[in-house]
Amino acid sequence: MPVNRTRHTALSTGAAAALALALGALALAEPAYAGEVPANTQGSNTEQSGGGDGNGIYAAARIQYSGSVAKNGSTGNVKSSDVNWTPPPCWYAPYLGAKDFKKEMSKHIEGQLNAPGMGGTAASAIGETKRHYEDGYGWTDTPGYKDYNVENDGKGMFWAGVENPNEPDYLKRSSCTDLPFWVENGEAPPPQHEEAIKPEMLAALAYQHMQLPDTEVTIAPEATTKVNLPTWAWLDKAVFDEVQATAAINVPGFNIQATTTAKPVSLELDPGTKDAETYPASGECVINADGSIGEPYAKGKADKTPPCGIKYLRSSGDGTYKLRATITWEIAWTGTGGAGGDLPNGTFGTEQDVTVQEIQSVNR
Repeated sequence: MPVNRTRHTALSTGAAAALALALGALALAEPAYAGEVPANTQGSNTEQSGGGDGNGIYAAARIQYSGSVAKNGSTGNVKSSDVNWTPPPCWYAPYLGAKDFKKEMSKHIEGQLNAPGMGGTAASAIGETKRHYEDGYGWTDTPGYKDYNVENDGKGMFWAGVENPNEPDYLKRSSCTDLPFWVENGEAPPPQHEEAIKPEMLAALAYQHMQLPDTEVTIAPEATTKVNLPTWAWLDKAVFDEVQATAAINVPGFNIQATTTAKPVSLELDPGTKDAETYPASGECVINADGSIGEPYAKGKADKTPPCGIKYLRSSGDGTYKLRATITWEIAWTGTGGAGGDLPNGTFGTEQDVTVQEIQSVNR
């Protein structure tokens, strides 16, 4: 266990700021150790352990994605219907075992102390950090460590801040600035580190990386329709089903995961022009009891009003209208320990060309 010497008051504001600036590169700038670098592909389930990497040191707890996720760690195509909802911009996750942490942290500390021009508040802050990890120097809610806690190597890991590379706001992305802290295997991180990774955060990250299928509705008449002729639109359940994405962390002594499920609930049609009417008038076609949307056109329905469709009132001339079909998906998640809940609905839309001709005809 870490040694907790007499607790001191927190570092002064100036020292803390200088410390964060000087050591920020350690926790956040090296993806080989603590970056959120998912080696994922569509439908992949790549394993990642806390074992040594090619450099002989522990790899960070990279989040592994599987299921319907975007390739190469990219943001998926689902858009949250809640403009105020965002996935976590950063978090704390397992970083290194004690011996490997000593090797890396001591190298960074010595490098900073010996940097040209280093002095004043920044040098003092780095000196206090060295005492923190070597001599048991601690402060309120932050115990110190003797010799980087090497005597407990294998019994836990130091955790460090991780940036979300898909967060565009640099200040948010780099806001997890707590010094690396020790967590025993099987124990929860200290409560003051509120951004420590947990299942609900993994669920939000799975949501961020989720890739929903393209949604091209079936229409009749197909591709080319007529002015004032109802155009039927529908989606079969076979191409319109639940989608899942999973995010997981698996390292010695710490294994959590969360699966985010997107369930389609409605289809909204945008004709691509103001010179059109939608069925229903709202343009939102609800899901049927069998999981489909709308109703397929069949001979003899030309005089009927489609439950889901469009009537164009003007020709598209020499061009086409961009019919946009947007699916609304209900998003829920389940995770380690029976955790779970709802996330904001997601939307994803695709466009398809529709030619509208002036010729009056009957679709029978």
